[in-house]
Parts: sequence; structure tokens; C-alpha cells
Amino acid sequence: MEKQIRKYSFLLFAPVFTAFLLVFIIPFILGIYLSFTEFTTVSDAVFVGLKNYAEVFKNSGDFLNSLWFTVKFAVVSVVSINVFAFLIALALTRNIRGRNLYRTVFFMPNLIGGIVLGYIWQLIINGILYNYGYSILSNANFGFWGLIVLMNWQMIGYMMIIYIAGLQNVPHEQIEAARVDGAGNLRILFKITIPAVMPSITICLFLTLTNAFKLFDQNLALTAGAPARKTEMLALNIYNTFYGRAGAEGIGQAKAVIFSLLVAAIALLQLYLTRRKEYEN
Repeated sequence: MEKQIRKYSFLLFAPVFTAFLLVFIIPFILGIYLSFTEFTTVSDAVFVGLKNYAEVFKNSGDFLNSLWFTVKFAVVSVVSINVFAFLIALALTRNIRGRNLYRTVFFMPNLIGGIVLGYIWQLIINGILYNYGYSILSNANFGFWGLIVLMNWQMIGYMMIIYIAGLQNVPHEQIEAARVDGAGNLRILFKITIPAVMPSITICLFLTLTNAFKLFDQNLALTAGAPARKTEMLALNIYNTFYGRAGAEGIGQAKAVIFSLLVAAIALLQLYLTRRKEYEN
């Protein structure tokens, strides 16, 4: 039976591999090629070498501002989402009434699309700020913290589910033995619980980090980069370059390639560091 499965396994993987090739690998390679060209459509691309990359770094002010804003946003949102999600998961793995209802309620915001969320939170935040004579577009700090609140509200429930799955696999025998030895709650948390859920932490950090860097639709709906492009994240900056400037498609594509490599490098570094902690534990 196993021999037959191995013999025909390629038939099972062929559709998945074909889809992956058509949807990801070929467009990615084509995108890299187009970053070295000037084009308006794929068929009229003219090779220009490193000109587009030189333009990115020659006029790098807006790109670097977007990069710095994105990095700040990623750091704050990744820390806040994971801390709150872990604490809520910790509370909802205890014997409290209605915990399944709470889990459902916390998870529900993740089911709403990013554009819709952006407009909903724009109305909520402006409704508060209008009382003081401001709007979310009055100051870049309002936009920054508005995006942080939106991202937390959307992602905490999703990360909470992953943390709950990890917490449910923590060996209770170790916890009981630690209590018998006189260990307090904090010691148990940092010496037993957190090391035991490191695989969940790895997954949650990866998801929140990559989502923070790739954030686009929420940024577009909530602030659209205003005021004066001070709240423009990298994905929105690439979009504005590609579609907002005639003849700048190649420059936008070069930015997209740099952006992809940057996110991949950061994500791989995070996976390497957190998986090392898994093995140590």
C-alpha cells in the first residue's frame, strides 16, 4: 500500500505545485525582471538595468519615511498584540463561565475586511476627536495610534486562539509539581508556561510581524497616508508610486522587490531566533 502511495504521490502534489508555480513563483520572477525595466504593460517592457533602483535611492525621502513609519508601527503592534493576546488566552484557559462565548467575541473582528475596518475606525476615532476640534488627519500621531488600535482590535482574537491551543498543551503535572515546591504564579509563568508555548509564540510573532509590514488596506482606508504622507506605510507608498506617477511603474516595481526581500529577511531572522528558543526549552 505504501509503495502505491509513493508511486502515485506526484499526482496528489502536482495540482498544488502547479497552482504555487502559477500564482507565486512565476509572478515573483516576472516582478523581479520588471524591476529592471521601464514599462506600462508587461508586453512593452524595455530593459534599463539598475536605473529604477538608483531612482529609489536617489529620491529616497518618501520611501525612507514610509520605511521608518512602518518599522515603528511593526514594533509597537507586534508587542502589544502578542502581549494582550497571550494575557487574554491565559485568562480564557481558566475555569470561567462563558469562556467559549468570550473566545468567539474576541475572534470575530478578524472576520471583517481591512477596508471596512479602516472606515469603521475612522468614524469612531473622528467621532471622539471632533469633540476637541481635531480629526485623525490633523496629526500624524493620531493616524499612528489609530492604526495601532485598529490592528490590535483585528488581530488579538486570532492570536489568542493560537495561544489557547498552545496553553492547553502545557503539562499540568509540571505546574502542580512546581506549586508543591513552592513556586509562585510568576515563576511558573516564566519558567514553565512561556517555554512550553514557544511554538505558538513563534507562529504568532511571524504572523503579526509579516502582517504589520504588509499592512495596506487598513492604512488606505483609515488615513490614506495623510497628513502629507506622514502616515504612509511601505505597501501604500509602493501603490502610490506605481499608480500615482506616470512612467514610474518600474520604480514602483523596484520598491516592491526591495520590500519583499526586506520582509522575507526580517521574518526569517525572527523564525531563526524564536526556533532556537524552542530547541533550548
